[in-house]
Amino acid sequence: MGENEVRAGMKVTIERSALVKALGHVQSVVERRNTIPILSNVLLNAEGGALTLTATDLDIEISEQAPADVAAKGATTASAVMLHDIVRKLPDGAQIRLQLVQDENRLQITSGRYEGSLAVLPDEDFPTLASDDLKVRFSMPAAELNRIFGKARFAMSQEETRYYLNGVYLHAYSDGGRKALRAAATDGHRLARLDAALPAGAEEMPGIIVPRKAVAELGRLLADAEETVEVAVSAAKIRFGFGPGRLTSKLIDGSFPDYERVIPKTNKNILKVDTKDFSAAVDRVSTVSADRTRSIKLALSADRLRLTVNNPEAGSAMEELSVDYGGDPLEIGFNARYLLDVATQIDGETTTFRLADPASPTVIADEEDERALYVLMPLRV
Repeated sequence: MGENEVRAGMKVTIERSALVKALGHVQSVVERRNTIPILSNVLLNAEGGALTLTATDLDIEISEQAPADVAAKGATTASAVMLHDIVRKLPDGAQIRLQLVQDENRLQITSGRYEGSLAVLPDEDFPTLASDDLKVRFSMPAAELNRIFGKARFAMSQEETRYYLNGVYLHAYSDGGRKALRAAATDGHRLARLDAALPAGAEEMPGIIVPRKAVAELGRLLADAEETVEVAVSAAKIRFGFGPGRLTSKLIDGSFPDYERVIPKTNKNILKVDTKDFSAAVDRVSTVSADRTRSIKLALSADRLRLTVNNPEAGSAMEELSVDYGGDPLEIGFNARYLLDVATQIDGETTTFRLADPASPTVIADEEDERALYVLMPLRV
């Protein structure tokens, strides 16, 4: 080896848009404040006409393949956030060359007139989530998976003490001839329950709790996913595969409560409202509500709904809506933020409330989607 020669490793050329998309998908899982340096890095593995990028926080692992011209195969790790920022700032259509300079422990990045380098850590030190015991396997449409997770996630708990509520409960449901893949989430104040057709292979799936961070990452990935997602499950992990990418996550080790017990079956007061008009009215009236309780009162009489907020410190507001209601006169309070969260999930023009009394849970349904159900606990007002 000559005096000025350096020992080179991985050498790959890749189009900017392919690299920025793959990096965008994987780097979001990286924690910004890491005590373990390598967890701030993305694993780059060049082989067989593709560059595979992987990032992990030890609970979730996301990897994605991007087509690339591999001049020399190899692997290394570099700062996920810095590499993403560099690539993002290069011009559209740019060709990017990544080369590992082993003697100097750096990744050389060149594109047009740009030259830069990042410090690297050895790829063999990069931790991976083993996923070889995923025995339950099925595939389902990406849009359906996105629907059930996307519409349930608002009800997940944020309280770390009730860790078993910090995710979406996914399970195979059977009631006589009716079968479904069901997603449920609750924080004790509200509940979301979404059904999808039960895919072949999912019948034996155990009830699992997919953690909050994995649900958020999944939402990002499903937005760009192909038509079908491959799902593989064990008692401890779940993996979602979409075309060139995959997300593997540990599951929450805990028991999800029997949420069906809190869904009332006999609420007889039926209220039907125009979804958009109701959301807009709640939003307007709740502007003066107290930050802590966000309470809003709904007063119901024949085909009339009055929304009121009285906040001694800020002011008051009232709005009346014409609605479809033939039940008993009723006054009930809710957290306005929770009402709006549920209304955001409703796709149909009409939202149906099934109410009992001011102290009992209220069931909220989408007139155009019988596979979606929401429950809200009332507030004292």
